Amino acid sequence: MRLVEYQRPGLFNHVGRLQNELDRLFGAAAQSWTPRLEVLEDKDNYTVRVEAPGLKREDLQVSMNEDSLVIAGERKAETPAEGTTVQHNERWYGKFERVITLPAAVAADKVKADYKDGVLSITLPKAEEAKPRQIAINVN
Repeated sequence: MRLVEYQRPGLFNHVGRLQNELDRLFGAAAQSWTPRLEVLEDKDNYTVRVEAPGLKREDLQVSMNEDSLVIAGERKAETPAEGTTVQHNERWYGKFERVITLPAAVAADKVKADYKDGVLSITLPKAEEAKPRQIAINVN
């Protein structure tokens, strides 16, 4: 049996292949990986959700640095059982760090992080001065 990697159509497929080649060329693929994330915004909060399947809560670190959110962690490589050989591997191991520059001030003392089902969710409440306000229009 031969496993073939799914090729996403369009530009992202080419960008992904280029990144893989650069990683291979510079040896980065064996040393690091980057979890996928999404950043959401509503009137009161920013929410960052990071895919981190297979990690334990203690393998993740979340910190604030001025106007940036720093998410770091490590996925440790698993050693195959004795007598087992790896035929194909698309899993990434090693350390990672993501730094997200926040578009507005947040209340750093109220930031919450939850980890459930392999997804790290970080809620960053906006500082009062960053929240949208309605401006009353006076009639002259």
